[in-house]
Amino acid sequence: MNIIERCIAQAQRRQRTVVLPEGEDERILRAARVLCDRGIANVVLLGNPRNITGIARRIGITLNTRVQITDPRQQDARRDEYVAQYPHIKTASRLAQKPLFFGAMMVKHGAADAIVAGAVNSTSRVIEAGLIAIGLAQGITRASSYFLMIVPNFQDRGERAFVYADCAVNIDPTPEQLAEIAIASAANADKLIGEPRVALLSFSTQGSAKHEHVNKVTRAVALARKRAPKLAIDGEFQVDSALIESVAARKTDGRSHVAGKANVLIFPDLDAGNIAYKLTQYMANARAIGPLLQGFARPISDLSRGASVDDIVANVAVVLAQT
Repeated sequence: MNIIERCIAQAQRRQRTVVLPEGEDERILRAARVLCDRGIANVVLLGNPRNITGIARRIGITLNTRVQITDPRQQDARRDEYVAQYPHIKTASRLAQKPLFFGAMMVKHGAADAIVAGAVNSTSRVIEAGLIAIGLAQGITRASSYFLMIVPNFQDRGERAFVYADCAVNIDPTPEQLAEIAIASAANADKLIGEPRVALLSFSTQGSAKHEHVNKVTRAVALARKRAPKLAIDGEFQVDSALIESVAARKTDGRSHVAGKANVLIFPDLDAGNIAYKLTQYMANARAIGPLLQGFARPISDLSRGASVDDIVANVAVVLAQT
């Protein structure tokens, strides 16, 4: 059983509810049907009920009783109840009429277990809804993202899964933010792929080069170790030193528990992270699930606007497997 099937099995056992605010998108409707047919989740679709049922009829699918269709503009009582929880936001009443924000409010107040969006909305809009309606988890100062990367035949040893972060949100994180991203990514990796071994990446390995960019990474390692002393985290590493034991044996001092064995890769900036995940996806024929958001008080996740139905189902399963 591969990692996605394991997540699906966990979600099936837990029987959570996911809200999909982009309910008038064909891919979302098809994914909702799969999620219900396979018993992965109960689904709340947000949007105009007439539009949703019309689109479903046109594409030849029937939405069963596990799919609830809700129009935020018609949910006066519930919407007013949610708005009352945000007295500090002058525009809360207007925002609550928008599916993306209404869905995030549902998750915040326990009407759904997770929200997955981004097939239509940009990442920035999804994050904005999460920050306003849900908020960040305690001790977290900045939202970030990760990709679950599934490499089909890593080093000719079969399928292997990795967590890549941050590949979608933070352009040039500070050492403090990089440490926070590393710790959050490790927590998610622990739930998804087992014991995390976190490598902070650079163009240098253990002092082989001197530069302020390298200093940023080594400072982040020190901060992360202080905050999470039991976490297996190390750096700075070039990516080959992080992944390949034979290379690590030549390039490192041999004392690291991470070198050559990393399964969580933390990139120094968004350039590196975004380029790396797409290179892995297209050159190694890897599956990229994400961007999955982290750092929020309740589960909220993003989708690529090019996401397929299978991508949406996988994203929902991964998010719900962690709840």
